[in-house]
Amino acid sequence: MKSGAEAGVGEEVRSRSLRVLWVTRIFPNRVEPLSCAFQRQQLAALSRRCVVEVLAAIPYHPGVSLLGERTRPGRLTAVPERDEIDGVSVVHPRAPYLPGAGRVLAPVNAPLYLAGLLPHVPGLRGRFDVVLGAWLYPDACAAALLARMLGLPYVVKAHGTDVNVVARWRSVRPLVASALRSAAYAIGVSRPMVEALVALGAPKARAVLVRNGVDRALFHPADRGAARRELGLPEHGRVVTFVGNVSREKGIHELLRAFEALGRDGCDGGEPVHLVVVGDGPEREAVEQAALRRERGPADLRDGRGRILAVGARPLSQVARHLAATDLLALPSWAEGTPNVVLEALAAARPVVATRVGGIPDVVTPGCTGLLVPPRDAGALARALRDALARTWDDGAFADAAPPSWEESAEALRRLLARAAFGEGGRVAA
Repeated sequence: MKSGAEAGVGEEVRSRSLRVLWVTRIFPNRVEPLSCAFQRQQLAALSRRCVVEVLAAIPYHPGVSLLGERTRPGRLTAVPERDEIDGVSVVHPRAPYLPGAGRVLAPVNAPLYLAGLLPHVPGLRGRFDVVLGAWLYPDACAAALLARMLGLPYVVKAHGTDVNVVARWRSVRPLVASALRSAAYAIGVSRPMVEALVALGAPKARAVLVRNGVDRALFHPADRGAARRELGLPEHGRVVTFVGNVSREKGIHELLRAFEALGRDGCDGGEPVHLVVVGDGPEREAVEQAALRRERGPADLRDGRGRILAVGARPLSQVARHLAATDLLALPSWAEGTPNVVLEALAAARPVVATRVGGIPDVVTPGCTGLLVPPRDAGALARALRDALARTWDDGAFADAAPPSWEESAEALRRLLARAAFGEGGRVAA
């Protein structure tokens, strides 16, 4: 198999009896139902093709229940031990961890994670064909140890920050390299990520591209004006939309500075430009403060200036309507994998202004489906936003760049897992 080859192309492996144990911390739950929508969608599609059970670990340390709503681990104590999400059985083991461990003590978290899974091992034996560790560290490293205990092959699936940031820490890199070397396959969601996995230790012949998909029933070209009316957004002017975790690492402060420059210098046609921030996170208050400052600006400028609207986290159906309502998506992250919101914007035929990081250049073609800028450069971002808003974009280019559906993505993943479990020929269902 060639590095970066599309998994399963030209191969018909039918294995509906395939049984997959999916191990990850990044998965929705009762407390965080909107978390990690891409994982949920791919897994739901995969579960329609084979048997899947999820071990979605919850971080735990002594006294965590006393923290209440003040911290994320405190809030997560309300998550039940067993649940069902989209028809998939989900078990939430409590995985011990060291809060604030940082880079130096990070290697401790993989064995602690495994310790949280150990009570479940007796009930897992003989029930699965393959283990999938989704998120490189500590999830995939713990999944590798669990697979050895169960006598099963395992596959590693990486997404972004786990490869571009955490796996590069000197303290954990040997653990990551060991897990990648022994994995049946190491999956990346973009070509640059596949190359990064090889650099981290994955054998080139077993490093494989399986692209994420989108829900085509939700994300498709739609009437912009109708979507704005439905969402209560300004109908006059242009709209720039950010969707994601509202954090420094997502470039939210660079976006706010670029938006100020855009408003100050004006945009072609003299129309106001509005910024809509969809998501929650540690910097949401900064966005809300920027919105208040703009609302309280000089009266003679207020009518002609665009607004900043912080609408908070929204379910996927609402994200789709926000992308339909916008003129472009802005995502100035410092580091990324292949963000699903970028794929969703392309499916909705909306241009993307994003940073040239991770797998984004693999899916956004400058001048055809968007513009790319260096990370942490508010000036370049402002210029790109102005340029993108002034352009007329070709709908045909977006049709050519449309990502696969989740059904197609899940089928590619299923075929790969079947080969890991049963060999190159897979196994035909009885």
